[in-house]
Amino acid sequence: MSEQATAGEGAAESRKTVKCVVWDLDNTLWDGVLLEDGEVALRPAVVEVLRTLDERGILHSIASRNDPELAMERLQRFGIAEYFLHPQIHWGSKSGSVAAIAAALNIGLDAIAFVDDQPFEREEVAFSHPLVRCFDATELDRLADHPELQPRFITDDSRQRRAMYMADVVRKQLEDTHQGSPNEFLASLQMNFVIGPALDEDLARAEELTVRTNQLNATGYTYSYEELREFQRSPGHDLLIASLEDKYGTYGKIGLALVERGEQAWTIKLLLMSCRVMSRGVGSVLLNSIIRRAKAAGVRLFAEFVETSRNRTMNVTYRFAGFRPAEQRGGVTLLENDFSVVPNFPDYMRITIRD
Repeated sequence: MSEQATAGEGAAESRKTVKCVVWDLDNTLWDGVLLEDGEVALRPAVVEVLRTLDERGILHSIASRNDPELAMERLQRFGIAEYFLHPQIHWGSKSGSVAAIAAALNIGLDAIAFVDDQPFEREEVAFSHPLVRCFDATELDRLADHPELQPRFITDDSRQRRAMYMADVVRKQLEDTHQGSPNEFLASLQMNFVIGPALDEDLARAEELTVRTNQLNATGYTYSYEELREFQRSPGHDLLIASLEDKYGTYGKIGLALVERGEQAWTIKLLLMSCRVMSRGVGSVLLNSIIRRAKAAGVRLFAEFVETSRNRTMNVTYRFAGFRPAEQRGGVTLLENDFSVVPNFPDYMRITIRD
C-alpha cells in the first residue's frame, strides 16, 4: 500500500479528472451566431454529451460573449438550461468568465475544461490559465471519450452532483440575506454530520474523494480503490468516511480519514474534506472525533501533513485542533497532539458517530 505523494500537488495531478466543462455558445453548443442569425440550432451531439457527462458527475457552465437574456431564453427553449451552473454570458473575456466559474464552484482551474470553436478564445484562456484543458468544438462528438472526462467510478454522489450544487446555490442565497450571526444561520440549516467506518459500498466514493479533493487534502495522497479496500480490511487501520445533510438535502459523502493504529501511537495518514462544505466547519469535526478516540484509547496521536500549493487550510485546521510540529521527514511534517485541549463539537449541528 503506497502513499502516492510527491512535492507540489502529488500524484493526483496525473489522475485528476475534469470537474466542470465550460462551453461557448455560438458555433459551439449550437450552430450559428445568435445575434446575427436569429435562429440557431443545437449541434446534433450536444444533448447526448451534456447528459453523459452529467451522469458521470461532471458539471457544466457557460462562457459566452452574448446577450444574456436572449441566450438564456434560447437555452430554456432547447430544454438544456438546467444543466448549466453559474453561466457567464456577457461581453467580457472568456478567461475572466472561466475564473469566475471556478471561484463560484470553489474548484481549481486545473479541474476545468473549456470548449470553443475559436482558436483565439482557446488561446486566450490557455494563456491566462495554463492548467485549463481547452478543446476545439470540432471535437464535440469525441469529447466524452477523453480520459480526463471518464472517472473510474460513477457513484451515487456523482449522479447527484449537479442537484447538490444547485441546492448549494439556494443555501448561499439564503445565507446572503440572513439577518443574524453566521452560527445562527448554520443552526437554521439543521445539519446532521455522520462519521463511521467506510463500508464496501463507500470505497468507490472514497477513491473519488482522494482523486478530486485537493484544496482540503492534508497530504495530497491519493489511493486506489484496491488500496482503500486493503486499509478497510486491515486490523491496524481505520478508514473513516463522513456524510452531511441538512433540511435542503444531502451534501453526499464529503469527508475521509485514514488512521494507522499502533499499540503506542496512532497516525492520521489522510484527512480530507470536500471543498463544497468548506464554510460549514465540518473538517474540524471529523478531526475532533479522531482526537477524542485516540485520547480515550490512551495512545499518542500524530498526523502527517504535506504542504501543497492549495491545502493551507488543512494546516490551519490541524493547528487550531492542537497539533504542533514534532518531526520533519523529507517533505512530510509529522504533527503531534498532546491532548491539552480537546475541542468541543459545534453546537449548530447534530453529530452521529457510528461504529
